Amino acid sequence: MKINSNTVIIGKKVILVPYKKKHVEKYWRWMQSEEIREQTASEELTIGEEYENQESWFRDDHKITFIILDKDLLLENEKHENGYSNENDIKSMIGDVNIFFNEYEDEGTGELEVMIAESTSRRKGLAREAISIIMGYGVENLSTKKYIVKIGESNQPSIQMFKSMNFKQIGDANVFKEILLEFENGDNNINLLDLKNNSYYKSLIFKNWE
Repeated sequence: MKINSNTVIIGKKVILVPYKKKHVEKYWRWMQSEEIREQTASEELTIGEEYENQESWFRDDHKITFIILDKDLLLENEKHENGYSNENDIKSMIGDVNIFFNEYEDEGTGELEVMIAESTSRRKGLAREAISIIMGYGVENLSTKKYIVKIGESNQPSIQMFKSMNFKQIGDANVFKEILLEFENGDNNINLLDLKNNSYYKSLIFKNWE
């Protein structure tokens, strides 16, 4: 989506950057993993098809995509190379986080997806922070009222993470063996509603892509 095409969001542990052409090759290499394709319900693509995907996602008014950078890795690369280079964010890429606005869902409902592709970056709270940031971004900039997430029933760590973030499971697994979880703005989720008084969201740094 073009609204976030030049948006960079700096958090405590992660930095979210727009998905650009320079990120495609590493992203494509991630998706050569059968395990990752299974977890993300993705098809195997050629590198050319992945470049086409990046371009279509950029133009798509119903999809927000950010690449997740590990902030510590980025700073370490900058220190090692005595300054920033375009290669630093490639080296610190660890996954992506998305919001889909599907036509068949109620208006204001966003479907979330998060992937931490680098195994050494898992179990560190990076996915949780990326989700928190993009949820706030959706409420603040896209009038999002409700979030849903669909997770394979075998992916218990991810299911438990979302439940710990006040997502509620809706029913049992569907025919695709996916669990549906839902987060709706309300009294129990006041921090997301009240972003101007949310100390974490206020601490984020927003800047333009350079």
